[in-house]
Amino acid sequence: QDDVSGGLIDRPGMQAMLGHLRRQRKDPHIVIIDDISRLARGIEAHLQLRAAIGKAGGVLESPSVEFGEDSDSILVENLLASVSQHQRQKNGEQTKNRMRGRVMNGYWVFQAPIGYRYERVTGHGKLLIRNEPVASIITEALEGYASGRFQTQAEVKRFLESQPYYPKDLPNGEIRYERVRDLLRRPIYAGYIEVPKWDVKLRKGHHEPLVSFECYQKIQERLTDTPKVPAKTNLHADFPLRGFVTCGDCGKPLSGAWSKGRSQRYAYYMCFERGCVSNRKSIRKDELETAFEALLDQAQPAEGLCHLVFDMFKDLWERRLSQSTALVRMMKDELKKLDKQVSQLLDRIVDASSDTLISAYEKRVTDLEKRQIELKEKITENGKPKWDFDETFRTAIEFLSNPHRLWDSDRIEDKRAVLKLTFADKLAYVRNEGFRTAALTLPFKVLSETDEGENKMARPRGFEPLT
Repeated sequence: QDDVSGGLIDRPGMQAMLGHLRRQRKDPHIVIIDDISRLARGIEAHLQLRAAIGKAGGVLESPSVEFGEDSDSILVENLLASVSQHQRQKNGEQTKNRMRGRVMNGYWVFQAPIGYRYERVTGHGKLLIRNEPVASIITEALEGYASGRFQTQAEVKRFLESQPYYPKDLPNGEIRYERVRDLLRRPIYAGYIEVPKWDVKLRKGHHEPLVSFECYQKIQERLTDTPKVPAKTNLHADFPLRGFVTCGDCGKPLSGAWSKGRSQRYAYYMCFERGCVSNRKSIRKDELETAFEALLDQAQPAEGLCHLVFDMFKDLWERRLSQSTALVRMMKDELKKLDKQVSQLLDRIVDASSDTLISAYEKRVTDLEKRQIELKEKITENGKPKWDFDETFRTAIEFLSNPHRLWDSDRIEDKRAVLKLTFADKLAYVRNEGFRTAALTLPFKVLSETDEGENKMARPRGFEPLT
């Protein structure tokens, strides 16, 4: 069986047949084809295969075509081979046109992307649907990169490699960077389709998106920003503070290492900066991490204050919801303005004679159309949040009220998240003294300042003197 294109001579089935004919050259075989198109669907491939069969000792015969060496037989044979090639090319054009037409209507026609699978849906035919649990993993990866949870593509790569259900590229369980870049750049995950090679511009698809178009736009902006230094891969769970805590004398990050004693091994943090007064002077792991946990506890606000903040956020949340109608009206007004701008630019493209000018106009139209897509997406949602208040803020408030709980996790990723979310900068540690004043992130800073303020009941005042 040979399912490779008939326009190619190097088909496995044909090569196997030619190999058999060469081995049986002393006992010539007849090669029978029911139609000339079954040999090859291209004139060049046909001539090459016919010559190769004869050279291998085979004899080509067909019940519908008489192969001969006279000029008339060769003319008929070549005409039939040309007709076969034309049919193959025409079938290819028709198939491509049908596929392009379906893409123009918002349907994906190629291999299902990772996170999706095809399923027949009434009224749509074969439609992309979510393929769990991979779809949810991709959502977390894309939203994580858009929000900055994953600072680099390398961090996205390691996250995907840590997921057992996500398909890997290589036998060692790794994923190629090309696949990560492709994942971040594909609009199909935002519910949109684009096929530049067929001149099909960005358009809304019928499949369910894994992320919002706004999230996709943030990812593209981050990809064009100045690249950040990849996160180090040697962050071992034994030393969660390595790289984040700096030497109080020279300001260089502390490293971590195990030291072998007579009967057991001991863990230490230390500075390896040459010329530093603390160079290679060790700090016991338990001593440094105990001091850090005390510092983390100091950042924890009072319990009553967290409840107050929760109520304040909830009140603000409800106010924003009440303003959703006005926001939708503003977005519709902006959408009308964008439609007018796009129409004006298209008129300028028609009148322009400079290729450079036309290219600049087309780029501007593309940018405006992307903005239109964002607005339409937001208007469709009608200003309503994807999740309710409890789902959105309760996890954040729980972390703010007790960051130590996440720090106690066994996962190194959770511990690194605590460092990023709690402290605005690296922590300086001085041997035999402890940590210097820590710079907290804005939420903890605000809560800390509120907690330390002096709160008193307001005294009544009026026209009468106080008694």
